[in-house]
Amino acid sequence: MPPNPTLTPPSPTIADLRTLWPFLRRERGLFSAWVIAMGCASIATLMLPIAVRLTLDEGFTDTAMVDRSFLWMLVAIVLSTGARAAQFLLISLLGERVVADLRSRLYGKLISLDVAFHDQNRSSELISRLAVDAELLRNVVAVSLPSAIGSTIAFIGSAVMLASTDLRLAAWASLVLPLTALPILMNGKHLAMVARTAQDRLGDANALAAEALGAVVTVRSHARESHERHRYASALKRAVKAADHRIAIQALITFTAIALVFGVLLLVLWQCAKSMQTNGLTPGELGQFMVYAAICAMAFGDFAEIWNDVQRAAGGMGRIEELLSATPTIPVPSQPVALPQPMHGEIHFNTVGFHYPQRTDCSVLEAFDLRLEPGETVALVGPSGAGKSTVLSLLLRHYDPVTGSVSVDGIDLRNIDPSTWRTAVAVVSQAPTLFATTVLDNVRYGRLDATEREVEAALQAAQAFDFVSELPQGMHTQIGERGAMLSGGQIQRLAIARALLRNAPVLLLDEATSALDAQSEQAIQRALDVLMRNRTTLVIAHRLSTVQKADRIVVVDQGKIIAQGTHAQLLMECGLYAELAKLQLLPLPELPLTDVC
Repeated sequence: MPPNPTLTPPSPTIADLRTLWPFLRRERGLFSAWVIAMGCASIATLMLPIAVRLTLDEGFTDTAMVDRSFLWMLVAIVLSTGARAAQFLLISLLGERVVADLRSRLYGKLISLDVAFHDQNRSSELISRLAVDAELLRNVVAVSLPSAIGSTIAFIGSAVMLASTDLRLAAWASLVLPLTALPILMNGKHLAMVARTAQDRLGDANALAAEALGAVVTVRSHARESHERHRYASALKRAVKAADHRIAIQALITFTAIALVFGVLLLVLWQCAKSMQTNGLTPGELGQFMVYAAICAMAFGDFAEIWNDVQRAAGGMGRIEELLSATPTIPVPSQPVALPQPMHGEIHFNTVGFHYPQRTDCSVLEAFDLRLEPGETVALVGPSGAGKSTVLSLLLRHYDPVTGSVSVDGIDLRNIDPSTWRTAVAVVSQAPTLFATTVLDNVRYGRLDATEREVEAALQAAQAFDFVSELPQGMHTQIGERGAMLSGGQIQRLAIARALLRNAPVLLLDEATSALDAQSEQAIQRALDVLMRNRTTLVIAHRLSTVQKADRIVVVDQGKIIAQGTHAQLLMECGLYAELAKLQLLPLPELPLTDVC
């Protein structure tokens, strides 16, 4: 299985913004209406210099022409203002929809990527890309894109009108106006890299804050508030330093571009003044030429600021594109095999070998061979790091074996759609996750179409209904982030209720009773006994008291099966299981451990 690399991006380029086009294309109506409004605004703007020429050349000698000229200007201004207002409305709506669409697709991509990807990338960094980088693109769509296109139209239109006014002067201006683009062209790539670095440092600061806030209980329990403030302040200093570098380059580009724009305008004005003396250029033509030259030069100057924003957005889009182009390491078969109905639940680990992608030199499982019969309860025991949880990860197909195979009812899991297979499995983990919503929604997460009556039955079976009934709004009580309002044992019971509601043919229990006191454990164990009936169940437990009733106990050490049998059989063998039993279990009168081993 090839490793899924961490996010190590190439240098950002403007080409990264091409990824935005599919999102713009989905909003054809808004985009087309905006283009029309922008075209109207540009045409109206280009009408103004003509009115200026008419006023200067004929308005001072013809009163009626003055009225027509100013009426012409009024119409142009009204059209330009109205079109620009419509343009702003349409592009703002377009920006909101594009960014929402982008975030939706990005979130869908993140939630569908494999566990291996999320193991190697911090969730806080991914959230930063989802929030901060996507927000940069709103500015591109709502500000930079219309400015860039508007400036392009203004430049082309004014250049054409310059040529129609005085071809010789227009040719001369065309030689010097491109000078304003030099700072942009010379510093663009460097600015993109600097902007990307600034975004990375800000992402690091956001990730650090999210991590500390997510572990605020640990932070306060260790009295490390000052330490975390210092870490965050240091991360912010690095972000500010990178941002200062970006701002300095942006300021230099903007200063140079604006200075060149006004310098070019001054040169054009000088040439126009000389042309009035030698070529008979009229005052109106001079005014028209200068206004068009100003529009043309300002359009060039606008590119400097637009370029700054586009380069920043290119860095953000590059970071987003990395995620959008990430490929799952767990492929979905093109023609998946359907699960048999009804499913029997025979599971077979066939000489499985496995190592995690980030640790190719360290095997977790070697020649692991285990068969679970339909309806059988098998417990995996062994020391920490023996590979027990990895067995569950392979069975859930969070990873694929490096060698060997895992099959269910004779079908290799690699030939089944992972989502289809996981709907046939119920899981209760050692540290179950609850969401910041109601008890009802958390339990119903096991089966989204379950009724409240079915949820209530699952809560009763999980010995959770009594404490849920005492909550302020019962099942409709908000329980806070990660179930902050509940105890560890209560969280575990809700997770068990969720698994009960799922009613799947395969059940995986990973230290399912680890957070319960002895009295609660006995009650939950009775519920689990009912849940495990007629289901293939794989149990992982460090506490041997929870696995003694299993049909078979499998002892795992260093990724290999070293013994298996019933509780009594394994005690008689005096192996690793017996040693663990001596440490955890009180000697039983009918089977004194000290006498047997």
